[in-house]
Amino acid sequence: MARYIFITGGVVSSLGKGLMAASLAALLQARGYRVRIRKFDPYLNVDPGTMSPYQHGEVYVTDDGAETDLDLGHYERFTGVSARQADNITSGRIYRDIIIRERRGDYLGATVQVIPHVTDAIKEFAQAETDDLDFVLCEIGGTVGDIEGLPFIEALRQLHNEMGREGSCFVHVTLVPYIAAAGELKTKPTQHSVRELTGLGIQPDILLCRCEKPLPESDRAKIALFCNVRKSAVIPALDASSIYSVPLQYHLEGLDNEVLRHFGLTAPEPGLDRWKDIIDRFHNPEGEVTIGVVGKYVGLPDAYKSLNEALVHGGLANKVKVNIRWIDAELFEQGDAEITAQLEPMHGILVPGGFGERGTEGKIASVRFARERGVPFFGICLGMQMACVEGARNTAGIAGAGSTEFGTPADPVVGIITEWMTPEGLQTRAEGGDLGGTMRLGAYEAQLSGNSRVASVYGATTISERHRHRYEVNAAYRAPLEAGGLVFSGMSPDGLLPEIVERPDHPWFIGVQFHPELKSRPLDPHPLFRDFITAAVKQARLV
Repeated sequence: MARYIFITGGVVSSLGKGLMAASLAALLQARGYRVRIRKFDPYLNVDPGTMSPYQHGEVYVTDDGAETDLDLGHYERFTGVSARQADNITSGRIYRDIIIRERRGDYLGATVQVIPHVTDAIKEFAQAETDDLDFVLCEIGGTVGDIEGLPFIEALRQLHNEMGREGSCFVHVTLVPYIAAAGELKTKPTQHSVRELTGLGIQPDILLCRCEKPLPESDRAKIALFCNVRKSAVIPALDASSIYSVPLQYHLEGLDNEVLRHFGLTAPEPGLDRWKDIIDRFHNPEGEVTIGVVGKYVGLPDAYKSLNEALVHGGLANKVKVNIRWIDAELFEQGDAEITAQLEPMHGILVPGGFGERGTEGKIASVRFARERGVPFFGICLGMQMACVEGARNTAGIAGAGSTEFGTPADPVVGIITEWMTPEGLQTRAEGGDLGGTMRLGAYEAQLSGNSRVASVYGATTISERHRHRYEVNAAYRAPLEAGGLVFSGMSPDGLLPEIVERPDHPWFIGVQFHPELKSRPLDPHPLFRDFITAAVKQARLV
């Protein structure tokens, strides 16, 4: 039977519960245990799919098509365990399902209430599909004391009572702030946060204390005394130089040992040599490159979280440091001088995905710069579509090329997709239908041309990658685009949907309709990002 680790947060948000959960799972996995991590999000959206990146950061997509919280990206990158629909739940999804059941009469006339109906649904979610696991880590979003999070806290309290101490453990992530005027760390916020949690019926077993200065032994003893935990269960968590050093840091502080002690388990020391190698590559690069990312959400790094990490992974694979320059695409709509000033120092140019018209002409201009100057170019999702529009306008002679996402162009090189094939059969969507959950989502196969660059990069001609988009490149324009040098080197298995384009006469020019960044791992960098950074290294030697 799986053992449960419930992870809560207190004092303030953004303490890194997701990173903590991923790191602890990686440590338990390195000791030989089978793990899975789940995220409970208290907000009322059914999923983050319709939320602005500025509100929530990126939307992470699973193989089975779930639009989820970005923390699931941390979970996958640290453990290599692919997330599923069952690994992220929101209040909105729970309440929607309960209301549907109530309208259907499933409750047989009973009064539907938070307890037991909502809490039972949360517990059912937590325990689903766990038969083959040793540990299930459940992260609760938000901060203890938030009104919307109370049903989740209550559900976990009930689960703990049902499972007993031998079946569950509470880890509370809290803040020990440093007050410069006093010259010392303050433990009172942690004490109040634990008091809030115990007032809800939960006594934490382990405290992970985020702090910017080393936590003195006297403060650890004080926290242990006032919060009713062992001193060894007060784990300092200082800021790290890299997120990939966090598992090693937590192991040295004894986090995984304390979890095993709670459950009365013993296990071999974790094999962490591969993590040590990553940190060595991160701190001792043999060179560096600069990549310009031309996007529209550059004001919030979390909007491109997986992309940022995938570029770092590409650097680790090449033993170089990757400097990422975030560039607002709208800047390039001010004229060629701005384009040259911003992009000329770059060793590679990447245009990521996005929605809406703002900044698209700037993205097209950056594609043209990369094509004409021979700078390695990587287009992802909308970035590939803009590469096709640029190619249509400037190398295929189709002056009216555009996307129907932004209006009614004379030549719709990119258009909305209303039907496509899946393993389950034909999927159809209405052009004016709901926005949430109606895109081509999740993993789909693509067939690659045997003599293409991408087939060489992947070392295969059949691949599977994750998608999240509503518009596609129109295959009817394939002939003129290929005549202009933009080759369709990857197609859907039925040959109808373009998946990859490339320019064989360019040092490195690839556009993909899918999101390869979602499958990149520090221990297993995605081949496209690895090869893109390799090309950037060659470019750096030329300039």
